[in-house]
Amino acid sequence: MAHAIEVSGLTKRFGPVLAVDDLSFTADEGRVVGFLGPNGAGKTTTLRMLLGLVNPTQGSATVLGKPFVKLEDPVHTVGAVLDGGMLHPGRSGRNHLRALASAAGIPRGRVEEMLELVALKDAGNRRAGGYSLGMRQRLGLAAALLGDPRVLVLDEPANGLDPQGIRWLRDFLRTLAKEGRAILVSSHVLAEVAQTADDVVVINKGRSVAQAPLQEIMARSGGGMRVRGPDVARLAEVLQGGGARVTGDGTEIIVSERSGEDIGRVIAEHQLVISELSPAGASLEEIFFQLTETSGGPS
Repeated sequence: MAHAIEVSGLTKRFGPVLAVDDLSFTADEGRVVGFLGPNGAGKTTTLRMLLGLVNPTQGSATVLGKPFVKLEDPVHTVGAVLDGGMLHPGRSGRNHLRALASAAGIPRGRVEEMLELVALKDAGNRRAGGYSLGMRQRLGLAAALLGDPRVLVLDEPANGLDPQGIRWLRDFLRTLAKEGRAILVSSHVLAEVAQTADDVVVINKGRSVAQAPLQEIMARSGGGMRVRGPDVARLAEVLQGGGARVTGDGTEIIVSERSGEDIGRVIAEHQLVISELSPAGASLEEIFFQLTETSGGPS
């Protein structure tokens, strides 16, 4: 079965500049994949190649097994928000969506559903040029979802959102993933990625420097997984018997070289009572700076 998104050996040169260098990763349905990297790392170029807007120098990028330009029904297959979404500033948000729906043969009723979904129904008749940046981002999400696509590609969707909007976006993306959609989202808001993503792909200077389930990266780079609860002593015995490195005692242990998913399977298999299973040590932000060899200062 094809991955929802598959990037394989993707490379892009702009003259002497190597923007993307032999990049490979996948994204599957039902999961949110955080696509991370410093400014200039090649994230947007990669997304544009995935969507057929830029031709790769070599390699391939496919959606549900096909290049975007060969999809039979792209509107109902993949939705995207790049550069905040393109819109006419003199057109209302509602008319912007109606124009897109008409061009794609989508019933007008879907427009009202999307305005409701992204909390823009009351502002639907206002000119989009007067929208805040956060409102334009939500309008872009509504446009991307018009065709009820199975795959979403989002470039910095949290840009311009206030804390309430960021929380709304987090819950929104998690809900969409639970419906079975594959979501690839680039973001600079690392704390939100840590609360939203199932998997993480980190690139630097066009190359992949890490890609794995989020909990695995946190456990591997951040000092292991912390487990608390009345049955941690028994859990420690089982994990050590399987070759894991376990430290601590009493009601808290730190497990190294095992992902949260691995530990969860053991907990379920042995019917153990656990109150907490969480990454220990460094935050995703700290791990990001380590992986990309950046300091966190202005770029």
